Amino acid sequence: MRPLYTLIKREFTAYFLSPIAYVTLAVFLLVTGMLFGKALELLTQSGTRGIEYPMQILLGDEKFWLVFSLIPPLLTMRLLAEERGTGTLELLMTAPIRDWQVVAGKYIACLMFYITLWIPTIAYLPVLLDIDWATGHARIDSWPVVTSYIGAFFAGAMFLAIGLYVSSLVKSQLVAAMISLIVGLIFVVGAFWRPDLAAESLGYQIIEFVSVPEHFSRYFTRGQIDTRHLIAYATVTLFCLFMTVRSLEARRLK
Repeated sequence: MRPLYTLIKREFTAYFLSPIAYVTLAVFLLVTGMLFGKALELLTQSGTRGIEYPMQILLGDEKFWLVFSLIPPLLTMRLLAEERGTGTLELLMTAPIRDWQVVAGKYIACLMFYITLWIPTIAYLPVLLDIDWATGHARIDSWPVVTSYIGAFFAGAMFLAIGLYVSSLVKSQLVAAMISLIVGLIFVVGAFWRPDLAAESLGYQIIEFVSVPEHFSRYFTRGQIDTRHLIAYATVTLFCLFMTVRSLEARRLK
C-alpha cells in the first residue's frame, strides 16, 4: 500500500502548490461567510422574519449551489487530464502501481482537500447553535448541523467522482472542467428551474429526486436523512470511480 500512500501524499500536497486551490478556498469561504452573516441576521430577528433551521441559509441558498457547482470541476480537472496532456500518465502507468490505486490515490487526495474546505466553517457553529459558554450546551438543536455535514460529504464525493471520471477522458484541463460542470449541473439545475409540472407527475418527481439542493433545503438542513439520497450519491460515486479505472485500463491496452 506504500505506492497508494505516496500518491495520496503527492496529490494532496500538489493542491497547496496550485493557485487555483487557494482561489477556490477563498471563494468558498467568502460565500459561506456571507451566508453565515445572513443567517446570523435572521437569528437575531423574531416573528415571521426569523429562521427555524440556520443551516438552511448556508446550504439551502441558491448562491451557495451556484458557487458549489464550480468547485468540483476546479478540484478534479487537473487530476488525470494534466497527466494525459503532459504525457506523465504513461510514466505513472508503468510504475509498480495498479490502476485502481492510481484512481483511489487521486480521488482520496481530492476528497481530503474538499474536506479541508469545510473545516473553517466549523467556526460558525458556536454562533449558529447559540452555544452557552457557561455550560457548553447548545440552545439550538445541533442534529440538523450533523445531517447537513453528512449530506455535504456524500454530495461532494459524488461530484468529485464525476469530475475525476471526466478528467480521465480528455487531455485539456479546461475541457475537463467544462464537461464536469455541465454534468454536475444536471444535479443542481432542478432547484433553480423546472418546467410547469404537476407535483404528482413523474417528471416532477424525477427532477426532485436528482436535485441535490432540494435534498438539502427539504431534508439535510432540517435534521432529516433520506437514505435514498445517500444511496444515490454513493451509487453515482462508485460507478464513476469504476468507470475511471476502466478508462485507465483501456488506455493501458492501447
